[in-house]
Amino acid sequence: MTEPQAFTGGPVVAGPVRSPLSDGDWHRLHPLTPLLRGGIFLLVVIGVIVANLRDRLVFLFLPWFAPDVEIEDWDTGDPIDWIVANNLYFLAGVVVLVVLILLVVLFYLSWRFHTFRITEDDVEVRSGVLFRTQRRAPLDRVQGVNLVRPMIARLLGMAKLEVVGAGTDANVKLEYLSTANAEAVRADILRLASGRRLTDAGPGGAGPTGPRSRAHALSETVSRGITGLIEGDEAPVAEPESVVSIPVGRIILSQVVSMSTVAFIIALIAVAVAASFGIAWVLFAYVPALIGLGALWVRTIFRSLRYSIAPTPDGVRITFGLLTTITEIVPPGRVHAVEVEQPILWRPFGWWKIRINRLSGRSASEGSTDQFTTALPVGTALDVERVLRLLQPTVGEDEWALIVREGISGPTEEDSFTTTPKRAWIIRPLSWRRNGFRLTDDLLLLRRGLIWRKLALVPLARMQSFGLNQGPVDRALRVASVRAHVVSGPVYASVAAVDRDRALELFDDVARAAVHAAVVDRTHRWAEAAAAEADAGAVAAGGSATDAPLQPSPQSEVVPPAGGAASPVPDAASGAQPVPDAASASGARPAPEAPPAPQAPAAPDTPDIPAPPPADGERP
Repeated sequence: MTEPQAFTGGPVVAGPVRSPLSDGDWHRLHPLTPLLRGGIFLLVVIGVIVANLRDRLVFLFLPWFAPDVEIEDWDTGDPIDWIVANNLYFLAGVVVLVVLILLVVLFYLSWRFHTFRITEDDVEVRSGVLFRTQRRAPLDRVQGVNLVRPMIARLLGMAKLEVVGAGTDANVKLEYLSTANAEAVRADILRLASGRRLTDAGPGGAGPTGPRSRAHALSETVSRGITGLIEGDEAPVAEPESVVSIPVGRIILSQVVSMSTVAFIIALIAVAVAASFGIAWVLFAYVPALIGLGALWVRTIFRSLRYSIAPTPDGVRITFGLLTTITEIVPPGRVHAVEVEQPILWRPFGWWKIRINRLSGRSASEGSTDQFTTALPVGTALDVERVLRLLQPTVGEDEWALIVREGISGPTEEDSFTTTPKRAWIIRPLSWRRNGFRLTDDLLLLRRGLIWRKLALVPLARMQSFGLNQGPVDRALRVASVRAHVVSGPVYASVAAVDRDRALELFDDVARAAVHAAVVDRTHRWAEAAAAEADAGAVAAGGSATDAPLQPSPQSEVVPPAGGAASPVPDAASGAQPVPDAASASGARPAPEAPPAPQAPAAPDTPDIPAPPPADGERP
């Protein structure tokens, strides 16, 4: 399955070794998958039946505990009473046995016809007995891979893998696999999505060494399932060390001083007042609301426990959840907007919350996706900076001090943000000094709010469009509202009451900077981008490319210099004009100029190879 790479010099270096489930053949899921997907409901039904038949079961199997009960006293209209009264135990047992056999056959067929395979280009899943369904997720459209481990599945050493797509209801689920297999398959999917190619294991390795029969593949699947069942709880998984540690006390206290708790207390006072006046109907209206708020309060705490966030070669790894553990990896370039928020009740403690906009691949019918948009449930300013560095790794080191000092804690005396003019304070009477924007080489920063402090960070390469709005009051005060359009999510990137002339300048600056950022961006195939950089460094040093495929750029591509500030390189043949520097147009501090890198010798008669097509939702 290894693809030969055509290099002009140097040997071909093999990529990472693929797992046995990523060899391009069709495989089946864990044998206990039907039990977890539909058998749990069956067990609940059996439990309800047994609970309703408690008295009859006691009489049948433990008659000495009910000596005064006679069969004739039972209601003969009940089917169970009729079976007992007519002594039809054997027939009833045969019927129950036939039903169980039919259920086992249906479970086996559903498992037998539910298969998946992972190729070099996509992930495919086939399911269904009578009505067949086949879904395919292209790897170059993968937005992330989530690993969900419900409590019962964790006891059996199993996990559910969810490949996040770029469209609504586009996710592909592999439920269930053993925890070890799920981790291996996820690593393979992310490596393939990054642009790398996997190699088969050599002789004696874990990979396939020749053609296998269906019976052999089936026996391997059952063997893995039985082994996982015997081992019980999930084996410990090597996880990278988290850059943020959240104490349990902070999680509980942050929920206690949240607005949901305030709403809970107000509803509780209303119920008490209504009860004191004898208004009974109010109780029926508020009691369900109290139960719902209490459940939300507990669910939020449980969901924030065991939180960790750490960098990996394939993206940011976020783990959270006490009973149901969810581990998601967000690859580079899949974060479309970031927002740092501080409610007023958290201000005495110095706590902040980080949320992101990303393509979740879920439909509205699947419920809230808030758990997949919270990057930091509660943390200090230092925690916020650490998480932001993971989510936006392309930002220069000199920018972080300004982002933390002015964007989060600002405004300061030497504030570099363009804020609301004093003449328009009536539109934002409390926050007009804080309300403003700042444009850098990589980000558009939008700061607003005094009671609820918010800072939105929009990567220019992920921005879909940029708009200006102006109402009649704005026209009278010569101000306008600006908004960056990104994929849907909890982050609303907008700022109101900005000076009209500065808003028009920002419109032009953002248009040029966004086009420039989109041209140089290669984060949707992060392994190819890293290999190209290493390749360019090796060629510039006099060596040759040996471990990465060549990725020639278009003739008019804008190449960022070594100093970090992106500046265009015009092409004399095509007549392309250089794109002005966005930072200089917006008033941002320029980065120090770096010395020019040595030019690599051009290969003779090398044809131009077009760049790969952009992923959906990845480019403005």
